[in-house]
Amino acid sequence: MIPAAGEMLPTMGETDPGVTKVATFITRAGAHGDELLLFRHPFAGVQIPAGTVDEGERPEEAALREAAEETGLAGFEVRAYLGYRDWHPRGDLRLIVDRTTVYARPDTGSFDWATLPRSAVVRVERAEAGFTQVTYLEWDEEPARRYVTYQITGWVRDETLTTSMRRHFFHLTHPGDTPESWPVEIDYHTFTLFWAPLDDLPRPIGPQAAWLEVLRQVYPALRVAPADGEDG
Repeated sequence: MIPAAGEMLPTMGETDPGVTKVATFITRAGAHGDELLLFRHPFAGVQIPAGTVDEGERPEEAALREAAEETGLAGFEVRAYLGYRDWHPRGDLRLIVDRTTVYARPDTGSFDWATLPRSAVVRVERAEAGFTQVTYLEWDEEPARRYVTYQITGWVRDETLTTSMRRHFFHLTHPGDTPESWPVEIDYHTFTLFWAPLDDLPRPIGPQAAWLEVLRQVYPALRVAPADGEDG
């Protein structure tokens, strides 16, 4: 959903979004036209800064926080709110509502060595007595998956799962000067931040490429590289 100009963000009480996320389009005026800030994950390709809204946090606050955390910069300003999109995982997929303990059996007295973070996508295996057995998979590379490099299978309480996610989109600007590219250490990985021209963007991973259609309402001339196998 894209709101009309001046429309307020929906409040958390209007709907039950399950998990609430944000995506940030950070732009600047470059020497040869407007540019978008992206980052290259060492295992998951080119991405747009994004993240999950914390409990008690408003989406615009989360957008500013995530932008700072994922870029190492401060002083971002919200230029515009670009609306939201809802996503409902299909089939046997679910989202983790909040950080939760994973049990060895459908019993809180069983082994509980693992946890799953909020918004993790899991696959349902079976259900029993108020618990659901789920599997979380971490792949070696994205989007070219070769093998599962990490896996958690166990039982979580039913109330920790949802089939609803809402993502809010924000257009941000940064008033200061930045390098053309720089590294940031996040979650034990080194991300490489870089500015890309809006008329010749590299294609972000997976569903993030579709997010750019939201930004197109601000930059109609936006162009993104085609997916593998597509004509340019």
